[in-house]
Amino acid sequence: MEEFDITIGLEVHVQLSTQTKLFCSCGTRFAQSPNSQVCPVCLGLPGSLPVLNQKALELGVKAALALNCTIPEKTKFDRKNYFYPDLPKGYQISQYDEPVSQNGFLVIPIQEGKKKIGIVRAHLEEDAGKLIHSDAGQAISYVDLNRAGVPLLEIVTAPDIESPEEAYCYLTELKKILQYIEVSDCNMQEGSLRCDANISLKPKGSKTLGTKTEIKNLNSFNFIRKALQYEANRQFQCLKRGERIEQATYTWLEKESRTEKMRSKEDAHDYHYFPEPDLPPFSLKESWVQGLQDSLPELPQNRLQRMMEKYGLNRSDAELVTQNRKEADYFEECAKNFQDYRELMNWIKGKVYTYLNEKNLSIAQFPVSPENLSELLQLVSNKKINREAGKEILDKMITSGQKASCFIQNKEKITDHKAIMEFCQKVLAQKPHLAEEYKAKPNVLNSIMGSVMKESQGRADAEKVKEILLQILG
Repeated sequence: MEEFDITIGLEVHVQLSTQTKLFCSCGTRFAQSPNSQVCPVCLGLPGSLPVLNQKALELGVKAALALNCTIPEKTKFDRKNYFYPDLPKGYQISQYDEPVSQNGFLVIPIQEGKKKIGIVRAHLEEDAGKLIHSDAGQAISYVDLNRAGVPLLEIVTAPDIESPEEAYCYLTELKKILQYIEVSDCNMQEGSLRCDANISLKPKGSKTLGTKTEIKNLNSFNFIRKALQYEANRQFQCLKRGERIEQATYTWLEKESRTEKMRSKEDAHDYHYFPEPDLPPFSLKESWVQGLQDSLPELPQNRLQRMMEKYGLNRSDAELVTQNRKEADYFEECAKNFQDYRELMNWIKGKVYTYLNEKNLSIAQFPVSPENLSELLQLVSNKKINREAGKEILDKMITSGQKASCFIQNKEKITDHKAIMEFCQKVLAQKPHLAEEYKAKPNVLNSIMGSVMKESQGRADAEKVKEILLQILG
């Protein structure tokens, strides 16, 4: 495929985190009884009028600002005329020539460094419903209109993506930003983030784009990457045979690992856009937009760089802890009271993440507060307790939600020379063969130390145990 360049553009549909739909007061909760979250507006009944959800507008503009988009003074909604069997009006309220934002970009990390992916527009629109096809061999489909009218932000890239890997990286960074600024949960299993991918091939170095095909409604980043890899190879084989690429829409068949044609692909003029007569154009005040800009938190890439510089974390650890805004917040709250940042990171990567992964919980559900964890780590650092005792205490803190100080009794590290000497002598008296084995194999010392630590219930200072054993064993 070396004689061709790949060109990819992505259209990402993000469900905004509102309690109600884009143009009515129906709920947006997932997995409710079919057709239980509907009203005359989202059903498109005669005489019903849409009213714009202010929260959806706010979230859409926040996302656009985080993606470096320009926000116009004036915007409007349009009717996109297309037959949707699961959208009762027979048209979708979307945005066409005057969207709520345009001309943005997202910088992604690539092997060679960084790359800027242009964003043509990010516009608001309503979602359609859902068709449920009978699996009993009957030619019957059911329609659930709960999603009809749910607020979406469609984010459209420029044709700047040049490989399936770059597409995967772009989506990963985009999802992270959207979750950081809390405009969407981006839960792909619930349809909160879906992607349509356009791909074409052109002769190497050509300025003219090839004929594109679209892969529709992909809901997994891995599926997107695999579908793009497959479609690039399919187009390449067609071009090698001298065949013409048809502009068409495909679906991805995961079980068969291939794309399948659904229909010919429409252009924008096929939708017969015209201004939505029930929603007049409206202005976006500069002061209001600036307020949203000022409310944005530190974005992931900036936070990654800052945490590497401030806390001395390596890139791998910094990337791990900044994947999720709440996890980065937790680390930084701990760091206020415990300044051994690498040690802190080791505990978070170890005990904390292990617990969260086993229980499938978020950091917000972790029962140990940052203050309590940093108190425990300070006890370990000050050698009040050893590491193993610290791990045991953390387990109890997780179970009870109490502070480390509630469990420190009988866990304090034993540093008294006489007490440790007694532990060592007792072990050697019980196992006299160990002293002989040590003379032949000095590495037996580790086994002897283990027995002494067990005798002290893990409380003896390991360094002093080693020092005293070496004195006794000569």
